[in-house]
Amino acid sequence: MEEIVEEVRKEIGIPVYERSVENVISALLSSQDIWEIVELSGEPLPLVAKILEVLERRGYVDLSNGVSLSDEGLKLIETLGIYKREKLFCEVCGGRGLNLKVYDELLKEFSELVFGRPEPRHEFDQAFVTPETVIARVALMHARGDLAGKEIFVLGDDDLMSVALMLSNLPKRIAVLDIDERLIKFIEKIADEIGFQNIDIFVFDLREPLPDYARGKFDSFITDPPETLEAIRAFVGRGIATLKGPGCSGYFGLTRVESSADKWRGIEKILLNEFNVVITDIIKDFNEYTNWGYVESTKAWRLIPVKTTPKHNWYKSSIFRIQTLENSKGFEDELKVGKELYDDEESSTT
Repeated sequence: MEEIVEEVRKEIGIPVYERSVENVISALLSSQDIWEIVELSGEPLPLVAKILEVLERRGYVDLSNGVSLSDEGLKLIETLGIYKREKLFCEVCGGRGLNLKVYDELLKEFSELVFGRPEPRHEFDQAFVTPETVIARVALMHARGDLAGKEIFVLGDDDLMSVALMLSNLPKRIAVLDIDERLIKFIEKIADEIGFQNIDIFVFDLREPLPDYARGKFDSFITDPPETLEAIRAFVGRGIATLKGPGCSGYFGLTRVESSADKWRGIEKILLNEFNVVITDIIKDFNEYTNWGYVESTKAWRLIPVKTTPKHNWYKSSIFRIQTLENSKGFEDELKVGKELYDDEESSTT
């Protein structure tokens, strides 16, 4: 195992450990679908691809028809005592720990209303979650006391969270910022159709300093940033800067597909040390994304050793809830970056 780890480590800049290799092999024992192996392993996609490449090179894995272990690979797992990754989750709540039955009507109305929405754009690293995920976010915010009678800020809205929030009729006010004019026009159209008036909608690039009208005005924010450290600092930091003071909240997602445990630690240090907020909730695989139409032009496609389009929703993220304290501080400055806002060595959707 040590030799495998060292070979992988020489060829990739992502932190790799013996457990990383074990996680990939364990996932491989549960599925021959390359995308499900990435999902189950809990490791960044570029690292999974490199581990499989090394395992194939050493004769442990066969990638000629899907992904499978060779006879030598089967001997290896017996020697190492590796077991398959079990797919155990609650079929009722999808592992979210929420009763969503009371939101069935909201889900139906939301799904019908957003039909014909703008397609995701690769240039903005867009990919939207399932309708069930959007409604689960509404339920979570409501359960945590962050929704009814509150002023909500949505930073980037390719998921159309603002539409579900409007339909819930729970927030006091909603504000939406997005760089994509197509989304802004679509949200404006729906707000007019349903007659929701307490919403402010703006086209805005979050690399610019946060405008005065948004600073310190809101009770809660929700965002879904790219997973580079700079993007987290920009999106989540901007979100914190919109909040009124102590006891306010923010929500965002973070995957293991594009973020190693080492990167998670770096992000958590930003939250705790730079922004001085507390992490109150992390719910694994809360956010389930639909398969975006541009997968074959992504870094993931270039890296993945078996070229087959995903047949299930494999890309998922944990949802984080953070809460402000007395000395919490967001990020208000201009961010002078370009493509690196979306891309680093662990990224795969760019």
